[in-house]
Amino acid sequence: MAALTMTVEEAIDRVGLGRFQYKLMAICGAGWAADAMEVLLISFALPAIRQEWGLTTAQAGLLGTAIFLGMLAGAWFWGTLSDRIGRKLGFILTVLIDSGFGLLSALSPNFATLVLLRALTGFGVGGTLPVDYAIFAEYLPRQQRGRYLVYLEAFWALGALIAAGLAWLIVPRVGWRPLLAISALPGLIVFWIRRYVPESPRFLLIHGREEEARAVLAQVARENGAPLPDGIRLVAPPAPPVTVGDLWRRPYTRTTALLWLIWFGISLGYYGVFTWLPTLFVQRGLTFLRSYEYIFILTLAQLPGYFSAAYLVEQIGRRKTLGLYLIASGIFTYLFAAAVSLPAYVGAAIWMSFFALGAWGALYAYTPEAYPTQLRTTGMGAASGMTRIAGALAPTLGGYLLGVSMPLALTAFAAAYLISGVAALSLPYETKGRPLADVVGEI
Repeated sequence: MAALTMTVEEAIDRVGLGRFQYKLMAICGAGWAADAMEVLLISFALPAIRQEWGLTTAQAGLLGTAIFLGMLAGAWFWGTLSDRIGRKLGFILTVLIDSGFGLLSALSPNFATLVLLRALTGFGVGGTLPVDYAIFAEYLPRQQRGRYLVYLEAFWALGALIAAGLAWLIVPRVGWRPLLAISALPGLIVFWIRRYVPESPRFLLIHGREEEARAVLAQVARENGAPLPDGIRLVAPPAPPVTVGDLWRRPYTRTTALLWLIWFGISLGYYGVFTWLPTLFVQRGLTFLRSYEYIFILTLAQLPGYFSAAYLVEQIGRRKTLGLYLIASGIFTYLFAAAVSLPAYVGAAIWMSFFALGAWGALYAYTPEAYPTQLRTTGMGAASGMTRIAGALAPTLGGYLLGVSMPLALTAFAAAYLISGVAALSLPYETKGRPLADVVGEI
């Protein structure tokens, strides 16, 4: 009797969503929360760091820029490497790098050392983001993929919430160094757990390692309680070597151009505002302690933003959700700039936070689905590299524009959101309900 043949997509759909994916989401999510803490805690600690070393606004902006330059190098390096040698090595090492150097940051004897260590921290964080999303997407059944990719992004808000809470409790009392040290510990724990996650069966199959791919799928099936038939044969189209240049060849040219624009714009808007958020609240007459209280509330608003986006990406699609949430982010960022009373200011900031983080979730759902397995982490890494470029520019640009006018700075960041929203609505196709492609040329 001939062996039953199926693709990895069909096998994953057959075993369904279950215990394996829930565990993987928790493992990936814990790493994401740790990364969020590493990226955002500097903005929470920045007022105290400036006070200790007497930093200028330009120097403070350089500290925010350093981690994004590291993230840019990490995204491009780990994204391309993971499409060539597999997801697992990057999945393990990136979280060790960002947490290890994050911990060393707490011991920085001077400003220059702190800048260097934050850049090295960013090298790990930049690699974690594309690799985690690729490996998680490749284990998800088609019908639940979009929703659960947004759920994974929600762990970023959880990490941001923990970082804001720790900053509120720690910085005014014992300073910024304990904040950096404590925030690095979760990632070191996650490193040990990640060693037990198997390689992506999609990657194994397209690189001719069918027996290993079958073994991994059998493990997933056992954990989910939905065993596959004995003796199945996995099939995949031949996979010729690819390069980063394939991102700019048909049928991906327009998708790549628009995604790079969207990732750049959302990052410029988000980090331009959130890096300087404590400073913005202090300029409104609040004490540092009260500013941390309001930032904690704003961060809390990110969670329902994610969950609403997780619902909508499976109802109206990824493109519409992403475009509408980006446009709403721009509108509320402008209202944040135009507000004249504290209640209006805080209210606009809450809705800005809600829609901005929901947009991030929809973007992370769309991007890995837009590229085939051969190019998935390369595409994710290259697109998220645009985020790092914008993130590197945003603190310095924000510092300059704030020196001119706070409404001017916020209006510029609102415009970045709006342009990204129009680009999202112009993406060439919807990925909702589509099978993941495996080789270049498929969409």
